[in-house]
Amino acid sequence: MSTTTAGIVFVVSLIIALAVIHLPLGDYMAKVYSSQRHSKAEKVIYRLIGVQPGVEMTWAVYARSVLAFSAVSILFLFFFQLLQGKLPLHLNDPGTEMTPQLAWNTAVSFVTNTNWQNYSGESTMGHLVQMAGLAVQNFVSAAVGMAVAVALVRGFARRHSADLGNFWVDLVRGTIRILLPIAFVFAIVFVAGGMIQNFHLHDQVVQTVAGAQQTIPGGPVASQEVIKELGTNGGGFYNANSSHPFENPTTWTNWIEIFLILCIPFSLPRAFGRMVGSTKQGYAITAVMGVIALLSIGLTNLFQLQHHGTVPTAIGASMEGVETRFGVSNSATFAASTTLTSTGAVDSFHDSYTSLGGMMTMFNMQLGEVAPGGVGSGLYGMLILAVITVFIAGLMVGRTPEYLGKKITPREIKFAAAYFLVSPLLVLIGTAIAMALPGERAGMLNSGPHGLSEVLYAFTSAANNNGSAFAGLSGNTEWYNTALGLAMLFGRFLPMIFVLALAGSLAQQGHTPESIGTLPTHRPQFVGMVVGVTVILVALTFLPALALGPLAEGIH
Repeated sequence: MSTTTAGIVFVVSLIIALAVIHLPLGDYMAKVYSSQRHSKAEKVIYRLIGVQPGVEMTWAVYARSVLAFSAVSILFLFFFQLLQGKLPLHLNDPGTEMTPQLAWNTAVSFVTNTNWQNYSGESTMGHLVQMAGLAVQNFVSAAVGMAVAVALVRGFARRHSADLGNFWVDLVRGTIRILLPIAFVFAIVFVAGGMIQNFHLHDQVVQTVAGAQQTIPGGPVASQEVIKELGTNGGGFYNANSSHPFENPTTWTNWIEIFLILCIPFSLPRAFGRMVGSTKQGYAITAVMGVIALLSIGLTNLFQLQHHGTVPTAIGASMEGVETRFGVSNSATFAASTTLTSTGAVDSFHDSYTSLGGMMTMFNMQLGEVAPGGVGSGLYGMLILAVITVFIAGLMVGRTPEYLGKKITPREIKFAAAYFLVSPLLVLIGTAIAMALPGERAGMLNSGPHGLSEVLYAFTSAANNNGSAFAGLSGNTEWYNTALGLAMLFGRFLPMIFVLALAGSLAQQGHTPESIGTLPTHRPQFVGMVVGVTVILVALTFLPALALGPLAEGIH
């Protein structure tokens, strides 16, 4: 079987698996967030944290709860890292202590679902911090994203209401009823596939290719690996991330990791359709996500398999930075999937990708990671783009735009526009400042267009809460730790505030019946319009920066 054929089979099998899971998982998630019943375990948690589950929240209270929970999480994880040397299961290696700047960056990174890592996991983080700090945030940061998405869906579904649900109920249910059961099952699958799950520190001795011996720490890898992918987090237990055989032992575990990355984001539109009372609307959003994802995966594979150059032409593909166990096509599909979502996990070296292949990973993030996007964040990002599309269509025909029976007035479009502008401002301003500072330019491994791409990728990844990197950039400096931490913080929570404000505004409206002038938002025409608006908006925003980086490198 040729490389291209094997890649097609790999992608088609993923599509079939996602199609099979779409309805049952989507229906289950809709039931989870619509149910009025609380389990005994949930009631215990509510009592412990002092929450009244029957009391609903306005958008402002919901937003304050999100921010308060996240602020406490950042502080806890920050001090947890600084104190890890005094705690059990620490590596106790000289030079592994966390600096305050690195601890700040890492705490913000994991709480914002970014998982940007300016450190080597196996030689910096003790097992207790990995389990009780990082892995816990992998669960709850994903649950926060789903909670905000569900609040926006309720904004579309409710009429003349000031409430969007209870954040604490949504947080607990997303964690206990959705993320934990799936993670438990697939952690066992991963252990069966060869991932390690132990408390070993320094007794994993392996034989290197050169015949020497190397000591590799063990640890609770499988349990962290599964939520790393399922929650679209991306932080690796090891510095090599999903190219490390302890994190990703075989080609079929590589397939499962991609499936876990995509299964919840691609199923959430079904939950959206059920909760707003129109499954056709859910199918339309899924179709938009699917079209963009297939185009991205296809182009990334094409640029990696058919790139010009003497060596790539001779061997049929660009193998630099690719794990040979998986091959070019499977690695390109993994790279596209993790950057189309907010995962950021890698099983190959993005900095070694071809100029246009690397550009695709950047462009995926610059789209807003909406195809299908992160857990929760992908759905609310796509719904924002649907609102902008309806508004543009309304301008063209000269009538007040409507979406799902809600009028899109100047108030709603201001929230949607503010949401869309946050990431480009953070990316472009951050990149410009870094390139203007000689000391920060010195952190680039490469000069010229590829060096710019390294910096542009870093701020694109941070502001869009992805976490992957063109690893040629030396990011573990005081400036980059601080600047990228701020980009992650504002890139996560400012959009969430605008989403919740939009949800509150929509919930207060009544229902506007469809008329002959209403734009049908469940047909292929609308799907094509949303795809077009998404690509055009991003192209107009980022094309100049891309032209100076990967496009210039490709032409050269």
